[in-house]
Amino acid sequence: MFLETQQKIRARFVEAVQEAFGLEVNEPVLGFPPSVELGEISVAASFELAKRLRQPPRKIAEQLASRFLPLEGVERVNVAGGGYLNFHLDRALLASALFRLRAEKAPAVPPGNEKILVEHTSINPNKAAHIGHLRNAVLGDTLVRLLRFRGHRVEIQNYIDNTGVQVADVVVGFLHLEKKTLADVQKLLQDPSVRFDYYCWDLYARVFQHYEEDKASLAWRAEALKTIEEGHGVPAQMAELISTAIVRKHLETMLRVGVRYDLLVEESEILRLDFWKYAFELLKKRGAVRLEHSGKNQGCWVMRVDSPEGETGGENGEDVKIIVRSNGTVTYVGKDIAYHLWKFAALGKDFGYAPFYRYTDGHEVWRTTAARSPKSPPFGGATVAYGVIDTRQSYLQNIVAAALRALGLDQQAANLHHFAYEVVGLTPACAEEMGVELAAEDRERPYIEVSGRKGLGVKADDLIDRLEEKALQEVRARELTQDPADQLAYARMIATGALRYFLLKFSRRIIIAFDFKEALAFEGETGPYLQYSVVRARNIFRKYREQHADFSEERLQTSVTPEQLRRFFTDAQDGTAFWELALLAAQAETVAEQAISAEEPSVLAKYAFRLAQAFNNFYHRYHILNESDAERQQFLLYLVYLAAESLSQTLEVLGIEVPERM
Repeated sequence: MFLETQQKIRARFVEAVQEAFGLEVNEPVLGFPPSVELGEISVAASFELAKRLRQPPRKIAEQLASRFLPLEGVERVNVAGGGYLNFHLDRALLASALFRLRAEKAPAVPPGNEKILVEHTSINPNKAAHIGHLRNAVLGDTLVRLLRFRGHRVEIQNYIDNTGVQVADVVVGFLHLEKKTLADVQKLLQDPSVRFDYYCWDLYARVFQHYEEDKASLAWRAEALKTIEEGHGVPAQMAELISTAIVRKHLETMLRVGVRYDLLVEESEILRLDFWKYAFELLKKRGAVRLEHSGKNQGCWVMRVDSPEGETGGENGEDVKIIVRSNGTVTYVGKDIAYHLWKFAALGKDFGYAPFYRYTDGHEVWRTTAARSPKSPPFGGATVAYGVIDTRQSYLQNIVAAALRALGLDQQAANLHHFAYEVVGLTPACAEEMGVELAAEDRERPYIEVSGRKGLGVKADDLIDRLEEKALQEVRARELTQDPADQLAYARMIATGALRYFLLKFSRRIIIAFDFKEALAFEGETGPYLQYSVVRARNIFRKYREQHADFSEERLQTSVTPEQLRRFFTDAQDGTAFWELALLAAQAETVAEQAISAEEPSVLAKYAFRLAQAFNNFYHRYHILNESDAERQQFLLYLVYLAAESLSQTLEVLGIEVPERM
């Protein structure tokens, strides 16, 4: 209701200006007065109109004020200061509409039927996931939840680079360092004592170290990479075996933090189905790429780019990016161009699809194949696409957008969003607790970086395990439950909530250092604090039901009348405090829209913390269960419901479950 009222005010402002002055204007930016006594929404656009109309802003605002009413949700409009339009909302109407909205738990569906495609996680399938991958997955998953909360149709994709350098390096490790055959690797996969993704983690680091010591051995990589891309021979078979097994492990790891997918797009299929070949022809036809005949990039196909970060080459020395290497292999960005053309249904070709993984609720994860299953849902064909990829890949993402523009796909390029984020490390204390050996100077650093090539880092599952162990200790110390199964369930929810909130509360553009103590604290800006706030509210209802067996959500909704709402919200002593809590609870949808438009999930995380703080202050100030006035008690319970459901649904968007007890 609050978001809808804001939208109505913006639209009515445009109409009012047209009626009063015959001017066409854009919808205004809305502000908020410094206190609710002055109103809940303000418009300062009269100051901008003053230049066009050559009138004082206040005079303009006075001519517009009377044109807003009647307007559903707005009780009155007044002019303040030098020309602000302040809108006073119908508090009873907003509160009752909010109660219905929270009880229905249904998103508002925006107009149109566009499909939004979100690609996230996209871990190289050559080793176990680490904490940096968790930030990617949690950011992407929360973006998906935000979009779905606002009613959008979203498809979740996970790009599997199963023909890239990293997979080739692990193949090199098995073939050349460990002298293993394909059958040996298959046996290793079947060995219950071996955690395969962990095994490959160590092997990958050993291969990188070997390259450092023997540069000539890099020829092994080039040979394996070419064979894998061509899709034949033992290296290609081994790459398929390794990557498929590790992808399954990645899906299991991410499921531990509530992250799921719809489609796994395998790079091998982009090559096998000639996606790249077709995209390459399109690029050559439009003159977007050219073959270099001299210089350091001789024999390479390159794209001209307007960036100082490019690889310079060509006769004119302009900045270029290699798309196809001189040996005929395609660079990552080349295959990515083909992938994005398919995303926007601009390639004229499609994958086949096959089931790959099934979640316990029956939701199927599909993978791309050469053969089409008649039962597969339609994939791709996006109107808007987001790619959750770290900031170090910004240049390459710009190349993809440049390729789309070179092909005349300007709208698609504009609708391609690089959802960039900074890396995540560990505080020195956290790193040491996880077994990372640090030098004295490392302990003085603000964070310890993760490096898969050097084998330095913390595996995602190890981190989650440690979080759950610590959360379980807390559950048992607080004696939340004596049931061992419930203890484990609570510990899992608390650990996941702590991790997700820690990864979300910072701007995605900030490097963060994960710390166990900070993340798991039950006080302060943490996931457990937010969970505890909801549990506290639910405990109020649980205790109230013990004395009132007939109590229900429906009875509460009808027991507080609009007249009572108006009276309590305008009470001289407590009305402002009551209304401020209700108004904050009503802002979840507005904040979600802000988080989407700013591409910043931390906006919603910060809102959740503010709402939790406001509720806890309310809880300490008003003794709800001991309230002797029955009418007032029902109203207080009404407010608890608005705050608790708003917070609970916000946490759901953040991917944070709430235990029954804390």
